[in-house]
Order: sequence, then structure tokens, then C-alpha cells
Amino acid sequence: MLPAVVKLCCGITYPHLRSMAGLQRTAVAVIGQEITHLQRRGQIQHHIRSQARLTCFNEVEDINPVAEKDDRLLYVQQGREAMRKALSMLEDKDGWKVEITESNGDVIYSKVMPGARKVFRLEAVLEASMDELYNLLFVRVEEMHHWNPGIQHVKVLKHVGPETIITHEVSAETAGNLIGQRDFLSVRHSCKQESSVYLGGAATQLESYPPQAGFVRAEDGPTCIVIKALDGDTTKSHFTWLLNMDIKGWLPMSIVNQALPRAQLDFTRHLRRHLSLS
Repeated sequence: MLPAVVKLCCGITYPHLRSMAGLQRTAVAVIGQEITHLQRRGQIQHHIRSQARLTCFNEVEDINPVAEKDDRLLYVQQGREAMRKALSMLEDKDGWKVEITESNGDVIYSKVMPGARKVFRLEAVLEASMDELYNLLFVRVEEMHHWNPGIQHVKVLKHVGPETIITHEVSAETAGNLIGQRDFLSVRHSCKQESSVYLGGAATQLESYPPQAGFVRAEDGPTCIVIKALDGDTTKSHFTWLLNMDIKGWLPMSIVNQALPRAQLDFTRHLRRHLSLS
């Protein structure tokens, strides 16, 4: 997802809803068995807007034949499943409430999930093309600390096929940090279509990279970012970000629920500043 973007500036963290009408159906296409079954019967259809291409969700990644020996195929499946679940959460329109509305048009919605944990959805329009944002948030994710002061570092530990990576992120120790420094081990999966980009992710495990001394290992996901080209203006993009995180530790949930949406706004502010200087 995910991108280290869920870790953000609070020191823990990476079209409006009506444009999401077909996301769940698109996400279902991720499941290999479903795709195989539909292909046999010749019933594959375009389940989201006409310009979307299902091939982005069911294409076979270029994985080495030894993949099964080192679990790389498993990580690809984890990334795709995280994206499918996150898109399904966005598709479910029930229960969302406005959390924060900014003067620049950014809106954050929240929803209480089973288990009483809140998830947050940011909706914004950014003055950057879909390709620019994909490049910043996925291809060049290791450079994120250069423009996001909430990140100490992001390191890609494994490249698993062309669209899936394993990353380790450490949040920065910043003044006013309500939650404290955290580290994250995540699988991230990207899906690039003609007029939209999907970045999904979730916490994962890597035997060679256990929890680090001095950090609380938090877990994110399933989470995702959806970037869609703005109709009539390819220099701007609709930016939808589902933030779903378990920060671990013993902090009161009231503090966590204040910090997470503010972190989304902080991240977006830093992203806009970086884009304006590019």
C-alpha cells in the first residue's frame, strides 16, 4: 500500500465515493480461482468504469521458478488479497461519517469496524498526474523520508515480481508525537491501469527481519490508495486513501483516533509541498 504513506507525520505512520461504485467487483477479480472459472465460461466483464482493465488484477507476475521455495508467491498472494479486502471496504458505503473537512476541499471520513477499531478514508484532489503519484508512492518509496518528515526511513527488503515488494519502515521521532516511534514490516502490491492506480498493502512477516529492539512493531492493513485521473485534466488526480492500522502498545483508543486522521492530513500537506517544488 503500502506504501510507507501509512506511517505519516504523527510518528507512527503512509472522485468522491460515487466513483467507487465498481471497486468491489474489480477487487473480486483478483481471486485467481474466480478468474479461471469465468474465463472458462467466457463471462469476464468490465466490472468498473469502462476504461478500467481487469488484466491489471489477474495478470501473472514474472516470478522465478524457485518462488515456492522462498515464499515469494505467497507474498504476491498476500498483497493481492490485501488489496481485494481494502477495496471491498471502500465499496461498502454504509457507516461512513465525516470526521474532518478542510478548507482546501480535503475530507476525511471514518467508520467503526467489527472489533470497535476505526478506519479512515481521505478524499482529496492533488495537482499531480496519476503517473507522478505512482512513481512517488511506489516506485520511489525509499525516497519518502526526503519529503515526509514523519518517516525516518523506508527500505525495500524484497522485490517480489514487478508489482509486489516487501518493505520495512520506521517512523520519525518528532516533537508533539502523540503515539511514539513505530516500525512496520509490510507487503505492498500495485495495480496500474489506463486511468487509475491501486496501491494495496498489509502487515507481513519475514523470518530474517523480526521485530527490532527499541521499537513497537505496529501493523497496517488491509489498506489501499486509489488514484484516478481527473476527468478533463490529466495534471490532477483524485486521491482516495483508506487508512487501517493497529498501532499496538497501550495507548487509549481516543488518542489513536485523533492522531490517525490528523496524520493523513499532515502527509497530504507534505506531499503537496513536494509536488509544488518538483
